[in-house]
Amino acid sequence: MKFRDFTTRSGTHLSISELGFGAAPIGDLYEKLPERQAFDTVQTAYESGIRLFDSSPHYGNGLSELRTGAALRDYARDSFLLSTKVGRWMNAFEKTAPPSSEVYSPGFVGGTTHRPRFDYSYDGVMRSVEQSLLRMGTDHIDILLIHDADVWTHGENYETHFAQAMSGAYPALERLRAEGAVKAIGVGINEADVCERFAREGDFDLMLMASQYSLLQQPALKSFLPLAEQKKIGIMLGGVFSSGILATGAVPGAKFNYKTPSPSIIEKVNRIDALCAHHGVSMRHVAMRFALSHPAVVSIVLGGVHPTEVKANTVDVNQTIPTALWRDLKSEGLLDPAAPTPHTHSSDVPVAAV
Repeated sequence: MKFRDFTTRSGTHLSISELGFGAAPIGDLYEKLPERQAFDTVQTAYESGIRLFDSSPHYGNGLSELRTGAALRDYARDSFLLSTKVGRWMNAFEKTAPPSSEVYSPGFVGGTTHRPRFDYSYDGVMRSVEQSLLRMGTDHIDILLIHDADVWTHGENYETHFAQAMSGAYPALERLRAEGAVKAIGVGINEADVCERFAREGDFDLMLMASQYSLLQQPALKSFLPLAEQKKIGIMLGGVFSSGILATGAVPGAKFNYKTPSPSIIEKVNRIDALCAHHGVSMRHVAMRFALSHPAVVSIVLGGVHPTEVKANTVDVNQTIPTALWRDLKSEGLLDPAAPTPHTHSSDVPVAAV
């Protein structure tokens, strides 16, 4: 596993594995997961060299944090980075709402019976952090992110939640960072323009951005990612397979950004897939290496529900991609000409071996 060195604004040095483990699926995302399988998956990630583990109270109403913390308890705490989020706390005295018919939000079919409450206030964040520390059985969190303060989650109420996040959550995170309770602060958001707004209004170290920079689409390329470079904000990328279609191809049932893909998306995926096959590589491998090629990106965060998936990810991320493929993708209009690729930016330095 390769690592990237990152220095926070407070001068803390972090060594971040270029592949992170996204713990949403072990919070019973889409399906209930056996406890032993969840533990084995997390431990396989660690044994395979992954040292960044990202969870959230949202994932299974705390179940993901419970499982992540328990699975990592046998390892030295300073040997890995633990990332989680704020913006929700769990009320243990209220039952969860009836399951949603939507498969993409919230999408968790199991989890704890504790009911979540959105709360981006100062006190709400402190309460959330305390609950997370207890669930994960740790005395500190390495990376703490303001979660889902975006249009995707809140719709017409977005402005209210954004304002509360900056007036309440942000000062709380600043205090925790200053006191050393957390090493890095940031946001976890599904929209590039909202990431950019946070970046302009606050002093953040890292941001987890999902579904906004992938082989299939790059809405973050023009404005946000250059700003992140300028402000030295490290980017952790989620959704690099665009909800699966870049990993499986345009097969029946494949999803694009949590939904059924349009005919134009299916056509583009098929063209990319064919070009990758022509060069003798998997589209899945290309998607991973492309996401890691932007100089602002410090890690790609991939989920998993079985040890075999995690092992495959750690092998796939190191596959060599022919330089000619990047040129052909751009010449065929399948990739933004301005997008950095391995032949325009070395994504493998600085590195350290596990």
